Amino acid sequence: MGKPISVIVVTDGDKIAQKTVETAARNIGARCISASAGNPTPLTGEQLVYLIKQAAHEPVVVMLDDKGKHGMGAGETALAYLARHPDIRILGALAVASNTEFTQGTHVDLSVDCHGNLVDGPVNKLGQAIGCNGEALCGDTVEVLDELNLPVIIGIGDVGKMNYADHYAYGAPVTTKALQEIIKRSGYDGPRCH
Repeated sequence: MGKPISVIVVTDGDKIAQKTVETAARNIGARCISASAGNPTPLTGEQLVYLIKQAAHEPVVVMLDDKGKHGMGAGETALAYLARHPDIRILGALAVASNTEFTQGTHVDLSVDCHGNLVDGPVNKLGQAIGCNGEALCGDTVEVLDELNLPVIIGIGDVGKMNYADHYAYGAPVTTKALQEIIKRSGYDGPRCH
């Protein structure tokens, strides 16, 4: 077995999130598995590993989404599989805030707000530095993150939205900044990203 493949996970997968994540991945020189997009996630963990191994280079960005399902939905199930797979090294997660009710949320190491600023603690769906549950970021595909012992978790508002602050037509600046922070803080030592 060779060196594990470096992966960044994004806990959102709707159509706007897909275009935004594709743009942000391109901005930093990463590869995006576009087939991972969907609401909910259309692929299993096994299928994602196969596609990740086909990527032209690292790091590889994967989208995972539960479509608001409480408990372990398709996105969280696939995420847990990736995190435990010996051929995958998750550099970090981009934890996307949503208005999902009755969620425990997840801790974040820091967040990128709707203005592109790094902030301590969580943000809400609009990218404002306000958590929904004390110090937790609330979202529908984030509760499993605390169990996975990932190197870094960066919070963000609704990818590609946040009142157009992160729209792909404007270069996905907030998502790009968040992916750059994951690269920087994870200890990634592969091909240079920008």
